[in-house]
Amino acid sequence: MFENIQFCVNDDGIAIITFDSADQSANTITPLFRDELVQAVQRVSSDPTILGAIITSAKKDFVAGGDLKRLVRDLSGEISAKDAFAMATSFSPLLRSLETCGKPFVAAINGSALGGGLEIALACHYRIVADDPKLLLGLPEVTLGLMPGAGGTQRLPRLLGIAQALPLMLKGTLLGAQAALEKGLVDEVVATDGLLAAATQWLLQSPRTVQPWDEKGFSIPGGAGFADVELGNLYNLTATQIARDTARNLPAPIALLTAVARGTAVPLEQGLHIEACEFAKLVMDPTARNMVRTLFVNKGELEKLIRRPNAIPPASIRCVGVVGAGLMGAGIAHSSAAAGLQVILLDATAAQATAGKQRLADELAKRVSKGRLQAEAAEAILGRIRVTADYAALSECDLVVEAVFEDLAVKAEVFAKVQAHLRGGAILASNTSTLPISEMARDLHAPALFIGLHFFSPVDRMPLVEVVVGEATSEQCLAHALDYIRLLRKTPIVVKDSRGFFTSRVIAAYLQDVLTMLASGVKPALIDNAARQAGFAMGPLSLMDDIGLENGYKAAKAEAAALGNAWEPSPSFNVQRLFCEELGRTGRRVGKGFYDYPEGKRALWSGLDQVFPPLIQQPSVAQVKQRMLYSQALEAAKCLHEGVITDPGEADVGSVLGIGFPTWTGGVFSLIDTVGVATFVEQCDVLSQTAGERFRPATWLRERAARGEPFYPQP
Repeated sequence: MFENIQFCVNDDGIAIITFDSADQSANTITPLFRDELVQAVQRVSSDPTILGAIITSAKKDFVAGGDLKRLVRDLSGEISAKDAFAMATSFSPLLRSLETCGKPFVAAINGSALGGGLEIALACHYRIVADDPKLLLGLPEVTLGLMPGAGGTQRLPRLLGIAQALPLMLKGTLLGAQAALEKGLVDEVVATDGLLAAATQWLLQSPRTVQPWDEKGFSIPGGAGFADVELGNLYNLTATQIARDTARNLPAPIALLTAVARGTAVPLEQGLHIEACEFAKLVMDPTARNMVRTLFVNKGELEKLIRRPNAIPPASIRCVGVVGAGLMGAGIAHSSAAAGLQVILLDATAAQATAGKQRLADELAKRVSKGRLQAEAAEAILGRIRVTADYAALSECDLVVEAVFEDLAVKAEVFAKVQAHLRGGAILASNTSTLPISEMARDLHAPALFIGLHFFSPVDRMPLVEVVVGEATSEQCLAHALDYIRLLRKTPIVVKDSRGFFTSRVIAAYLQDVLTMLASGVKPALIDNAARQAGFAMGPLSLMDDIGLENGYKAAKAEAAALGNAWEPSPSFNVQRLFCEELGRTGRRVGKGFYDYPEGKRALWSGLDQVFPPLIQQPSVAQVKQRMLYSQALEAAKCLHEGVITDPGEADVGSVLGIGFPTWTGGVFSLIDTVGVATFVEQCDVLSQTAGERFRPATWLRERAARGEPFYPQP
């Protein structure tokens, strides 16, 4: 009868509705799933022999939420207001009929219930959760540019109170079973093998057929409406925080706030209508499509190792070596040990290696003190890291990552020492961010087993790894390197070897243009403030101060040495040289850069106006924002054309997760497609007249624009 649901009635007259989506590892809400659940609810409500129903799952998760891949397909073309509202009301009426049908429904939640999965549970009259440490409950839609659209913004506040429910949805908080019980989100937590028995007992002994919010005289815990002073203050403060945190670039948080504030001020039926209207507005905005496509669909495919060569057997990686115990090396060691791998952390001296581990121990101790990590977990991580200065210890390793200075000579010396002890078949990787992998591989004994693994700082929190394939890198090496990244639970993008690869090239184009703006007289406060308004986490001048101006300067000098007479100094290089060699203002580490740091606080250096006299007529904020976004998008397009990166989706994930390209855009190519390739080319032509020829689009891009060919295929 059903493809996605198992339906049976037991001897007690209880219907067991078991979700089991066909040909999927997780249950997702598709049109067929919805239609079958409609039939199941109707059968329960209409059959007088059925006492009530238990809803559970045959899979490890309860319900993972909506079918977001389908959503992206549906939103890839233009969508009308009518179609958007139909989409917004496709599932909510079913849940309303479930909770008002006159029969009791209990959710026996055996695994994670996220988004629409939790909304199904909220519509049930009772919720019992398995005591499983991996189980999570939450409404995380806002992190993908959406909001709950099947009653979540209305039922959760009515259950917990607005002040408790609103932050959970705005932050996309995921709760474990016990935390959900303490919040009042669920009614019971029981052992997994007792889930159905507990659900049956509730149905037989004390079934409830009316939801609290449908009872006469119900009032939302803590109040509702706009007359309440405390709630009014909460709404005003929340709206201010959203504007501050998103620079008004993300429509989802404010839509969610609107749905909660207005929807809880009226009866549930009207509240559900308000929610549907706000949801429909979101799906008509390209922001939702772009964010879901990049942060869920494309990211998910990369984490499933879609770029891994299929014919290669999986690697058996148990021990990892890390050469260099500085910030990056210690971070790689931490992530590897946290993944359960044995780690050998090596530096020039045992004292330096020990110091690197001690810095990690201090950081883990802080997390333990703040309750963010169990002491036993911290001890286990540190226990898997062995420090040494003896390269012979690397003979135990299946993979070794070099994380020393960005200097070819220094790296060559390290490689010579490593390969003297590396066992046959082991992989050697470089954590370089710019230096060509193929060039470094030339003097190695086994260049086929050499690869670039560009981690981002701080390693334990940054999810991306840029995998750089050199000319000699074998498919086996690539496959096993990707296996290692999967163990770390990070997201890989695979790029072809070239100077700067993909991420460093794109961010370098951005920072170089920022320095060009500064040198031309654009005010530094305008530059940094415009960046934050565009959706960057921090201003580029602040960023360069934090990472150190000498890093970019050294990379530029290395490029000059490599290109010889073909290289010409740019205005940005002259700024770097001035600050690094003449002024000694290399950044926060030395207490002075574009900013001064009195008492640890950031304040623009007062001498900037003398070094770079401001233009009388400053560009607008909109012009500066466009220039910052387009400099990166144009460089990304060049990388795609040159084959440095082969897929727009991969580039979008890399730009958002790796270099902090504004999330609301969905990434560099989503930005171009949203603007329209033809419009993007036209606007780059205008920029080239005021900002320089580097903004002049190449012929191939003009031809693509003339064909009306986007980077993402249209349905």
